Amino acid sequence: MMVRMLNKSDLIIPDWPAPSNVHAIQTTRQGGFSDAPFESLNLGAHVQDHLITVVKNRQLLDQFVPAEPVWLNQVHGTNVIDAALSSCVQDADASFTTQSNVVCVTMTADCLPVLLCDKQGTAVSAIHAGWRSLCDGVIENAVLAMGLKAEDVLAWLGPAIGPDAFEVGAEVRQAFIEKDANATQAFRPHADKWLANLYLLATQRLNNVGIKAIYGGGDCTYSYPERYFSFRRDGMTGRMATMIWLAKPSSD
Repeated sequence: MMVRMLNKSDLIIPDWPAPSNVHAIQTTRQGGFSDAPFESLNLGAHVQDHLITVVKNRQLLDQFVPAEPVWLNQVHGTNVIDAALSSCVQDADASFTTQSNVVCVTMTADCLPVLLCDKQGTAVSAIHAGWRSLCDGVIENAVLAMGLKAEDVLAWLGPAIGPDAFEVGAEVRQAFIEKDANATQAFRPHADKWLANLYLLATQRLNNVGIKAIYGGGDCTYSYPERYFSFRRDGMTGRMATMIWLAKPSSD
């Protein structure tokens, strides 16, 4: 078992113009206790890693977050929950909050993590945008649940499988095109299949609801095995976490 304290250098801090009370971090696969094939900061309790090791890995996050993240049972659907009202591990693929020190989180290993906040710093959301949930409207549902004006919303796209690695069948392409004809721009032919651009597909969906301020994108989980977990690359692997919360106002 690896033994190494999680350092800030093991994390990604989103580069976006979020207000000062909006805090967010993205984990990598580095800085935890798990053995191969989950080495080392696996945060997923459903991937056949030892549960006690996953618990220890999650405890390493305590130094960076104000409370235990509100973990979800992600089912590739479109359900969005209010993280402040969650009392158990609910079936959902997005959460939001307007309360301070409530940590929204999504776990990924190729799927696209999307963070949302508003310019006033009154609400945040973390979204698990795998192709199924993305196609079926999880982003739109999260924006609706937050109850914000689209022009006030910022989005950050985290590490996901890139457009040169995400091979899909014609049925996936068709499913997106049926929802939005512009989705044709996000697919390139590849032998008898297609290469899909999750970043572009998510950007299109965000644009469709009026969100234009979009940041991040570009880091391919499949292409950097030393830094990121990738289910498509490795099959049995760990999960990374993307977290966002509203900091409690200072008493000063």
